[in-house]
Amino acid sequence: MARTASLSGFPEWLPEERLVEQHVLDSLRRTFELHGFSSIETRAVETVGQLLRKGEIDKEVYGLSRLQDDEGEEAGKGKHDPHALALHFDLTVPFARYVVENAGYLAFPFRRYQIQKVWRGERPQEGRAREFTQADIDVVGDGELPFRYDVEIALVIAEALGALPIPEFRLRINNRKLAEGFYRGIGLTDTAGVLRSIDKLEKIGPEKVAGLLKSELGATDEQAQAALKLAGIKTEDTSFVAQVRSLGVSNDLLEEGLNELEQVIEAAVKRVPGKVVADLSIARGLDYYTGTVVETVLVGHEQLGSICSGGRYDALASKGNRKFPGVGLSIGVTRLVSRILSQDLAKASRSVPTAVFVALTSDESWGEAQDVATELRSRGIPAEVAAKAEKFGKQIKFADRRGIPFVWFTDEDGKHQVKDIRSGEQVDADPATWTPSNDDIRVQVTAAPAS
Repeated sequence: MARTASLSGFPEWLPEERLVEQHVLDSLRRTFELHGFSSIETRAVETVGQLLRKGEIDKEVYGLSRLQDDEGEEAGKGKHDPHALALHFDLTVPFARYVVENAGYLAFPFRRYQIQKVWRGERPQEGRAREFTQADIDVVGDGELPFRYDVEIALVIAEALGALPIPEFRLRINNRKLAEGFYRGIGLTDTAGVLRSIDKLEKIGPEKVAGLLKSELGATDEQAQAALKLAGIKTEDTSFVAQVRSLGVSNDLLEEGLNELEQVIEAAVKRVPGKVVADLSIARGLDYYTGTVVETVLVGHEQLGSICSGGRYDALASKGNRKFPGVGLSIGVTRLVSRILSQDLAKASRSVPTAVFVALTSDESWGEAQDVATELRSRGIPAEVAAKAEKFGKQIKFADRRGIPFVWFTDEDGKHQVKDIRSGEQVDADPATWTPSNDDIRVQVTAAPAS
């Protein structure tokens, strides 16, 4: 974007930019609710112990403390004190805690969506902020969760993204069971370590990944090359199954993962053709994923990174012997909106919600002008009233400068007229019946024509 935030990593939008963001959020909410997902919101803070119990991202977590402790309180708790508080870095870990604490009140499988701010201590750049908005959907079961939800989640996200003013996108999908079974089949037992190395493939390249596999995990040249061959398989249909089997590795977990990924890709090819690819290089760095894993890129904007990611987690939430397996995906709303704005991919039709500016004939007519605005608002037409009577030309210029399409005039005899200041057309109007087009009532956000 042309502007630079005064505090790096904490973006603030201008009103017309915020309208684009609100359009994205409203569109996502609409799609999620059409598919039966309920909205929840969790607190902004969790204990450090809760946040750090899965994955290795402690350096990204913002700890929380008061500037001055109450008298008698322990000051300056260590950053690794499990009882200290920190801002959540994603919405999945807080959601898992929420499910455990509210399990007695929820109907399972529980379908939720959650749109909230999160905080992560990353180096700020386009697409990476320290404070940003995520939009998550998850389905969580009690004891078990049918694999079909993995398929459904991918289809819902494809539909949700398809409704946004963004370029073409691809959901890149893999399965951790497939990858882990393959690694075991070639004799690499530290599967989590292999996955973390493979996850760096696009950043550092195959040669350096092979070096990591050999130096850190003790892989032979043959094992490292086999792992890289698996990661090199990418198909837009289910032909990846034959390609994996042609590598000659046998393992029960591998077969289970192959079958699950085949189901996801087969459904996607039928219902959202061209939106999904089987990409066996996708690993996802967090340790809690156990099956399906997804990353999503904008075609032509791959350097932005993943705009939507997630997968299946079977052991993140548990209460005694009771487990709550889940599957979910998270859309990086701020990352998407920043790219939409910086590349002019979409624009709002005006910079303010107001559709009608009610002009004043005299300062004494302010009350009557408010009556007009109230009548318009009662019918869902956003309106505002001039603060003081000035020459009509000046009032029209004010409305035009703010992007308001219509100006309302009432003469001393109570006759009303409304002017479309874009076309210059002025017509008689009744505040009880006059209605502009739907496109003019609400701010419209439209995608820029494809170049």
